[in-house]
Amino acid sequence: MKQDRSNFDVIVVGGGHAGVEAAAAAARMGAVTALVTLSADNLGVMSCNPAIGGLGKGQLVREIDALDGVMGRAADMAGIQFRLLNRSKGPAVRGPRTQADRKLYARAVKELVAAQENLHVLADEVVDLDVSARHVRGAHLKDLGYISCGAVVLTTGTFLRGLIHIGADTTVAGRMGEQATSGLALTFRRLGIRLGRLKTGTPPRIARASIDWTALEKQAADENPIPFSTMTKSITTPQIECAITRTTGSSHQIIRDNLHRSAMYSGAIEGVGPRYCPSIEDKIVRFGDRDGHQIFLEPEGLDSELVYPNGVSTSLPLDVQVAFIRSMTGLERAEIMQPGYAIEYDHVDPRDLSAALELHACLGLFLAGQINGTTGYEEAGAQGILAGINAAMRSGGGTPVNLSRSDAYIGVMVDDLTTRGVTEPYRMFTSRAEYRLSIRADNADERLTPIGVKWGVIGSGREAMFAQRSDELNSIRALLTASALSSSAAIRAGLPVNADGKVRSGYELLGHSGISLADLDCIWPGLRNFAVPTRDLIEIEAGYAVYLERQSEDIDRLRKQERLTIPRDLDIGAIAGLSNETKSKLEKTRPETIAQAARIEGMTPAALSLLLAHIQRTRGSEAA
Repeated sequence: MKQDRSNFDVIVVGGGHAGVEAAAAAARMGAVTALVTLSADNLGVMSCNPAIGGLGKGQLVREIDALDGVMGRAADMAGIQFRLLNRSKGPAVRGPRTQADRKLYARAVKELVAAQENLHVLADEVVDLDVSARHVRGAHLKDLGYISCGAVVLTTGTFLRGLIHIGADTTVAGRMGEQATSGLALTFRRLGIRLGRLKTGTPPRIARASIDWTALEKQAADENPIPFSTMTKSITTPQIECAITRTTGSSHQIIRDNLHRSAMYSGAIEGVGPRYCPSIEDKIVRFGDRDGHQIFLEPEGLDSELVYPNGVSTSLPLDVQVAFIRSMTGLERAEIMQPGYAIEYDHVDPRDLSAALELHACLGLFLAGQINGTTGYEEAGAQGILAGINAAMRSGGGTPVNLSRSDAYIGVMVDDLTTRGVTEPYRMFTSRAEYRLSIRADNADERLTPIGVKWGVIGSGREAMFAQRSDELNSIRALLTASALSSSAAIRAGLPVNADGKVRSGYELLGHSGISLADLDCIWPGLRNFAVPTRDLIEIEAGYAVYLERQSEDIDRLRKQERLTIPRDLDIGAIAGLSNETKSKLEKTRPETIAQAARIEGMTPAALSLLLAHIQRTRGSEAA
């Protein structure tokens, strides 16, 4: 929706994954929101890999959806190869993923944005922000002039002083074919915000018809695709196969012989790249002893002529890209339609942000996405939805909110960023979440939708569906808890329990290894009346019940520490007994709670005791 006006409650800068989630969230909360983007046609563009989800990332998408976000629904409309990763492992580390059709995904995002009330899309560039008395008041647009607001969310992605590298050639751009922005970098410097430089990259795109698909191993979609969104009844988009090839000794030699021509190794790039998604040059240098690296050939759409070779991100010159691509099985006659490239860009030190993603130096100014040092659509969208919620809160005179590490992967990511900062692009993994047994992909709605309802970000349709699902879960829990069997009766029913004389409820039996709801259906036929998603969730919940009970003590301890707040204006230099190194770390990070302070690298229990004692002595016990 587009409308001419000069004042808004919230202005969101950037129409990528973070910007779309931020703008839609603020609008759902009733804030009149402007989404300012260089090109309205590029909303929802997947600038790199046309895929959503994965290990850790899939959990973030489910959490975005639980807060009524856009990404999960768009992925369900556009997904052309749904797969549940780590299916053979425990539910806590499974990751839903889908290959997506680029055109269908962008179309879905545009449709969802257009249908959102209170959301206005402005095709323009923000060249500066109006900041007075440490509060953002508005934005200066290149063509439309000045517009006022109560809060701003910046989601500039790789566009902030973006620079593309292909061998020795450099181009000022935010991504291939699109202009970069530079004005806001000067705004940050004026505010005294610390900036850094990071790098990411993308592989070449290959003509689909030039690949010998008959020579390649195939990878099919799951037979029964599992949607990202609980609002999606079924996946109706046709599912496809991807193919797999490998680099060879010849590939590696071509790359080694031309390393000096790579922008990454010639000294042309100052930004640090992602360790967990390295370029093919990095793979050959760091893992040179391997005989090959697996490459997934992923079509960019049902009718697209382009194929994305996942695993060969590069900044080598085009002639070298052609040579090493053609050295792989099935790609001997491959035609490159768009060269791979590296892109470096400015980012803000995320330690300058609060847990609400608001800049300490400027009230009402929120940041989300790659500008905070992250990489990936999912990480961007997850930050965007939290920043948009808080921008609406701030513009309406409310208090910004946050999520705990024990609440969500979103909370883990934001805490990691704001407490520890980044030295490379941040990527989410299940291993980063210490409470991953309780913050699983399957229970995102149960964890976050009630919080979203309280915040006012959940639409009526999702709220009604969630209430219905909650009633079903409560009903099946009640039936399982009220039903019981003695050990002898359970054994007679063929259940693998010890003959110990104990009487166990159906819920306790379901928690035993080797016992499923299907085993209990014959004993209590009423269980068959519940929907498959409800049955799946209760099986997982019961299976983890013993472990979750043990973990609850750790979560309670964390939440107590999170309630112990640290005043923003605390004079850290006056804390007696703290080393200068510890004082410096506290000054840089400015933790908001004792829990955050405890996670600063090198922070000791003794230092925490000194910090807490100083706060209680100078501010009174109620302040901490």
